[in-house]
Amino acid sequence: MLVVPAIGVQAPVTPIRTEDGALTPPSDPQQVGWWSGGARPGAAEGAAVVTGHTVHTGGGAFDDLDTLAPGDRVLARSASGGLAYRVASVEVLSRAELARRSADVFGRTGPPRLVLITCEDWDGTAYRSNVVVTAEPVD
Repeated sequence: MLVVPAIGVQAPVTPIRTEDGALTPPSDPQQVGWWSGGARPGAAEGAAVVTGHTVHTGGGAFDDLDTLAPGDRVLARSASGGLAYRVASVEVLSRAELARRSADVFGRTGPPRLVLITCEDWDGTAYRSNVVVTAEPVD
């Protein structure tokens, strides 16, 4: 379960894989997907990546992800306990910029972090960018 109190999220987490190089969240917009090819939440290094839907008409788990602010809490809960994170940054990146920064965003090395990603900037036919929230473990 992923809990983000500041935006009212309490979403079940499903492991997902990349499909043709892209992460596709679970079809249920109220669930989020953890990229099983990356780090696990709580790992000593690397990005644990969780993606969820934004629905331009409302109803997606990550509809309000862009409203998070540094310092907001994120909790990853499982049967074995919970892990607390604090938001360090919130960025809106074009698809091209996200592709250029993919090694940093999705990296399996580097400091431990939780990365939350969703789509942003609905233009009436497609989303033009992504919200990328990086959260650091709370000791």
